[in-house]
Amino acid sequence: MPPPLPAPRPASDVLQDSGWPGEARGALLCAGLLLGVSLLVDAGAHGLTLPGALGCIALAALLLVVLLPARVSAGAGLLTVRGLWVTRTVRTDRLAAVVWPADTAGRLALRDESGAGAEVDLRVLLANPALWLRIETDARASRARGVLDHGSADLARLALHVEAETARAVLRVSGLDPVRERPGRPVPPSG
Repeated sequence: MPPPLPAPRPASDVLQDSGWPGEARGALLCAGLLLGVSLLVDAGAHGLTLPGALGCIALAALLLVVLLPARVSAGAGLLTVRGLWVTRTVRTDRLAAVVWPADTAGRLALRDESGAGAEVDLRVLLANPALWLRIETDARASRARGVLDHGSADLARLALHVEAETARAVLRVSGLDPVRERPGRPVPPSG
């Protein structure tokens, strides 16, 4: 007899970006590889010197700063985005604005009624459906309370986008992804 399914999480649990540890490891690996290769090249070309080593360390640290993603977590009514130096927290149950620009679809900007704001990379929401559902549920509650005065259309458009991407991912994983015709690329004949 299989073990029973775990109980569902209470709404007070904090949801984390499940892809962050892997992305952080990748950023550290890239920075470490750059440091190692640049130290080897510097040592082979000029001999290892203190200014050369410090330059290599600074270059690797700069790459780490650029590649290290923000850590996103959501609790009951709160969204926290932790960058390397700045942590931004937004009350998602008191959202005043949700902005998802159509021309730059990579980030979702949230602002609560106290003026606090945060931006979330859309890839984080697509990779973590539970995180998106928590944000969407809180945003809808804000709209029902009359607090959300800007961004209802963006929220609806984003919900459709996330649902479509999730459905595509499910079809892709199940092997049922239909080949879509793209401009300049005809659909291959079946059979």
